[in-house]
Amino acid sequence: MKIQDKKVAIIGGGPGGLTLARLLQVKGLSVKVYERDLNENIRPQGAPLDLHEESGLDAIKQAGLLEEFKKNYMLGADRLKIMGKNGTIHFNDHNKKLEENFENPSFRPEIDRGALREILLNSLNKNTVVWNSHFLSMSKQGNGWSLNFENKDSVYADIVIGADGANSKIRSYLTPTKPIYSGITMLEGNISNATINSPIVNSFLEGGKIMAFGNGKNIMIGQKANNTIGFYISLKIEENYFSSHKIDFNDKEQLTHWFKKEYKDWNFKIWEELLINAKQPIIPRPICYMPLDQNWITQPNLTIIGDAAHVMPPFAGEGVNMAMLDALELSENLISENSLFQEYEIKMRKRSLKITQLSLDNGEKMHNKNALSFMLDFFNNKAV
Repeated sequence: MKIQDKKVAIIGGGPGGLTLARLLQVKGLSVKVYERDLNENIRPQGAPLDLHEESGLDAIKQAGLLEEFKKNYMLGADRLKIMGKNGTIHFNDHNKKLEENFENPSFRPEIDRGALREILLNSLNKNTVVWNSHFLSMSKQGNGWSLNFENKDSVYADIVIGADGANSKIRSYLTPTKPIYSGITMLEGNISNATINSPIVNSFLEGGKIMAFGNGKNIMIGQKANNTIGFYISLKIEENYFSSHKIDFNDKEQLTHWFKKEYKDWNFKIWEELLINAKQPIIPRPICYMPLDQNWITQPNLTIIGDAAHVMPPFAGEGVNMAMLDALELSENLISENSLFQEYEIKMRKRSLKITQLSLDNGEKMHNKNALSFMLDFFNNKAV
């Protein structure tokens, strides 16, 4: 059977899964994306993404979506301020000239996650994404797979690709290896109508990014679309800290009390807006990574991409870029009718190992007492 006659099922409709679906449809393949979300608007999207020339942007170009991307990316959202715990600005590149230069390999344009998702969804054939499809299990059926979903009939696919994130259910059909907790947890929150609800932080932000460091802890803030601010409160704690302390993330008073205790040496008057005016709930995100020596036996009709394959800390800015590069390389593998995914998987694991190690190293440096000095040295040298 020709690859164009085979049914490809992608489990998960994040950036990696949708990019892969677009790339395969461009090549004439029959693709369905099964996404557990009820619809495309049900889940708030996370922090903006900066796409890199050799990975995420390359996938966008190969998908024929560069012009749409240019219409939607946020010029200037990559500008950065590095601050201390008391609000002192130690690094500020907001004075740099804003230039669009997609031919420059160092140009890393930022785009809101929601905007990127919309671009990818609009590029797909009608009814490609099957919403409200909560994957439960699958079993072998002939040369393919029978896929089972909650409250839906089973469907058949010749090829299954897991793009279902760090807690991937597809992954278990390839390997029993599970993610490892890095020791760092981030609290994710969003503030809408930021000019009104977060005037102090918004005035510092100026449409870009903030990284603030102090006493082994940090806060990262970024401009999102529609006058929204996204933020991450990041620190080293035990994996089950919040569940064991029974913290209610819908209770602003309880969260504020916790923040004052954990960030006691920070200037609370500056940062309190993040907790007091954030949309509820604030979500704890334990930061995990895959073992650096992970391996598995290649299967002829099943593989994984993105966080399902190589979840990593976000401290190198490579997560979504690696997922989109996975999609690009896998699409090329499939169209070559090399049904054995060994070449793709070996290459993917090799490069993700390096990036994961870099992310782990950066995470350690960003959460120790010398974090501010480390980050200033890094960005000052980069600016030279």
